[in-house]
Amino acid sequence: MTTGDIHTCVRSMQLMASGDLDELSEVVHPEAVNREARDEPPDCRVAGPAGFAATARWLRSAFADLTFEVHEALASGDLVVVHCTMSGRQVGPFVTYDEQGRVAQAFPPTGRRMAVTQTHWLRMCDGLVVEHWANRDDLGQGVQLGWVPPTPVYLWRMARARRRAARAA
Repeated sequence: MTTGDIHTCVRSMQLMASGDLDELSEVVHPEAVNREARDEPPDCRVAGPAGFAATARWLRSAFADLTFEVHEALASGDLVVVHCTMSGRQVGPFVTYDEQGRVAQAFPPTGRRMAVTQTHWLRMCDGLVVEHWANRDDLGQGVQLGWVPPTPVYLWRMARARRRAARAA
């Protein structure tokens, strides 16, 4: 494991946040798997840079000014661990999906900002990211964005956003 591997992992996250998705093939292995894609749109569940790019588009459709501020990054063997804060402002619906790829929940935009800590685990192969999974503060995100606790009006907006997302899917 080298500092180059840490740089590759951090760069993959920066590319996803910035939207420079054409460059993902320089840091993501063709057979890479995103273990977090199970709650994401079906096009995020494919292997390689295409799946990672789909995840980036999904996140960026919901959050403007998306950034990952890296606090620490450590490597051991073929693993790199990145502790960071993801921040952004919710400008679009944040839609989650079930195992069959159907819309599970839709959180309509609140215009609020959030900044939540995350830990990303990335496995390396041939100098490229080949596997990703994460631990996130989803409750903190929901509180900051006004999803939790939901008001009656927001619950109605969620139901409407879910119906719209299901029709669009």
